[in-house]
Amino acid sequence: MYLRHTTIRKEGKVHRYWRLVRSVRIGRRVIQQTVAHLGELNEKGRVQARAVARHLIGTPEQSHLFNDGSRDETVPIRLKGVRVERSRQFGDVYLALALWRGTGLCDLCERLLPSGKERVAWEKMAAVLVAARLCEPSSELHIAEDWYRRTALSELLQLSEEEVNKDRLYRALDCLLPHKAALEAHLSERSGKLFAVQNEVLLYDVTSTYFEGLAEGNAMAQRGYSRDHRSDCKQVCIALVVTFDGFPLGYEVFPGNTHDSKTLQSIVATMEARHGVLGRVWIADRGWPAPTTWRGCARPAGATSSALRSRS
Repeated sequence: MYLRHTTIRKEGKVHRYWRLVRSVRIGRRVIQQTVAHLGELNEKGRVQARAVARHLIGTPEQSHLFNDGSRDETVPIRLKGVRVERSRQFGDVYLALALWRGTGLCDLCERLLPSGKERVAWEKMAAVLVAARLCEPSSELHIAEDWYRRTALSELLQLSEEEVNKDRLYRALDCLLPHKAALEAHLSERSGKLFAVQNEVLLYDVTSTYFEGLAEGNAMAQRGYSRDHRSDCKQVCIALVVTFDGFPLGYEVFPGNTHDSKTLQSIVATMEARHGVLGRVWIADRGWPAPTTWRGCARPAGATSSALRSRS
């Protein structure tokens, strides 16, 4: 990770906006991916930002891995006799694990996830799921049968390829689900400390997903308004809250027959209880509850969207 800046001239003044970026390889190209927008920083702020980057990637603690004392040694090699076998992706998964540990998720999962007779610690399986979501978002089946075998995680986590299978990944998700609130609250706190995130504006919307079959084992699966035009199928509603920069802050699942207007007050109360009174302005689609639902809220006539001010 390193700092990059963009210079903008406005009204005769020069503004320099800083970003924390990382290098990401896509095929044969290496691109710069923005990790965080830092705004205008003075010299002290830039020093602090570099310190945060070093803390996240673990440079001081992990540098010995790349120093084996053979830096000045030279060895003649016959290039025609060199063959590359079983190459592994290293950089992206190494960064993923550094972020996993730097944000404190490693320690949190060790405390939250149960420890019993399992052969593989659930915390390690959670690390695999998070690394896969960051590096190559895909299904659990793809992670187990393809992606994990192409990475260096087996060496970094001391977890063999045979120990990572779809069933164990699915069970890890089941173990993580009861701790969703604790995980979201922890990430909200850490992002606020690391990047001074304020989250003054929040975006809110509801979607749905339907089930093929009777879904008798899911009490929330109900028939309701179907956005997928599948009124013959049971569904659940998913309410999602994202920050102004597009980062998911939290989500909640409601029964499939819940009207959108009945989710708003519940989701605001849930987010404030979990993250504190973090959002002063909520932005939602047109057609949400009447202004009388929220004290002091009003929707401009003819507006395509409405901004709902949270309770003070």
